[in-house]
Amino acid sequence: MTLTLDTYRLMGRSGLRVSPLALGAATFGTEWGWGSERDEARRLFDTYVERGGNFIDTADTYTDGSSHRMLGEFMRDRRESLVLATKYSTLRRPGDPNSGGGHRKNLFASVEAGLRQLNTDYIDLLYLHVWDFRTPIDEILRGLDDLVRQGKVHYVGISNAPAWQVSRMQAIADLRGWSPLVALQIEFNLIERTGERDLIPMARELGLGVVPYSPLAGGVLTGKYDRDDLTAPAATGDGTRRNLALGTLTERDLAIADVVKEVAAELDRAPAQVALAWALRHPHVTAPIIGARTAAQLTDNLGALEVELTAAHLARLDEVSTIALGFPHDILAGDHIRTVTTGDLRIETRH
Repeated sequence: MTLTLDTYRLMGRSGLRVSPLALGAATFGTEWGWGSERDEARRLFDTYVERGGNFIDTADTYTDGSSHRMLGEFMRDRRESLVLATKYSTLRRPGDPNSGGGHRKNLFASVEAGLRQLNTDYIDLLYLHVWDFRTPIDEILRGLDDLVRQGKVHYVGISNAPAWQVSRMQAIADLRGWSPLVALQIEFNLIERTGERDLIPMARELGLGVVPYSPLAGGVLTGKYDRDDLTAPAATGDGTRRNLALGTLTERDLAIADVVKEVAAELDRAPAQVALAWALRHPHVTAPIIGARTAAQLTDNLGALEVELTAAHLARLDEVSTIALGFPHDILAGDHIRTVTTGDLRIETRH
C-alpha cells in the first residue's frame, strides 16, 4: 500500500499523530562543514510540509544552534500544526561542565534557550539525547515531568540509552505518576539492526514509539561506496559527509548495500528509497528520520513512501542483514527450551 506523509501514526502509547517519515533538521546550517544554507533549508522545510509532513526533528546543539534558529523562522506561521521534537544533554558550551548532561540544571537551561531560539512557547517532544551515566534517573524524570506540568513540553522521550535504563525509567514514571516516555530514538537500518535484541522489544512492551535515525547508514545504503573504499583513508575533514563512513566500512556493509541495489533495480527505484522503505514498513517503527542537504535529495527520499516491497524482497533484505540475537534470546527461541517448557502442547497467544 502506498503511503503519504499525511498517513499519520500514533507516537507510542500517546495520542500524538506524526507523519511516517520525520524531517531531520541537522542539515539546517553549514557550521559543521556540510549542510544547507538558509534558502536551501527553507526549501527543504517547505517541500516536506507542503507534502503533508508534520514531524520535525532537531536538537539544541545541531549546527551550533542554527537548526533551532532557522526552524523558529520557518515555523512561524504554522507552528500549531507541526510536531516539533528536539533534544538536550549534549554539551552546549565547551568548558562549562553544567552545560551538558541529563541533570536538572542543564535540562531547564537547555529548554529555556531552545524556546527562545525556536521562537515558540512549547516543545512537542523532548528527548534526553545521550545517556550520561551520572545523573540519577529520578532527577531526569522529575525534571521532565515538571516541564510537562508547566506546559513547556508536551511529551518526553529518550535516545542513545541502554534498554535496561529506559525500562527502569518507564517503570518509575508509571509508579510515581510522572510523564511517561513515549518515544525512543535509536540508530536503526539494514546495517545496524542490533536494536532488535532488546531496545525495540522493550519499546513495544512499554509503549514507546521507535524513531530511527541514520536509516541510510550514513549513506552506505545509497550505494555510493564500493570495495575500493574499504582501504580508503579515514575522514580527512574535507567538509563532506562522505568521509564519515570511511574507516568503519566493512565487507558486510557492502554486501547488504549490494542486495539493496539489486532490489532497487528490480523495482526501478533508487537504493536509498528501498532502504528507507524497509525501515518505514518495519512493524515496530513509527517514523524514520530522513535528512537531506537539498530539496532534490529530500524529494528523492520521499519516494520511499511509494515503494512496495514484496515478501520475497523483504526476505532477501532480512537474510543478508540478519544478526545473531545472542543470549538469552537465541536459547529461548530454540527447540530445546520449547520442548522443556511446552512439549507438544499447542498454546495460542492473542494480543
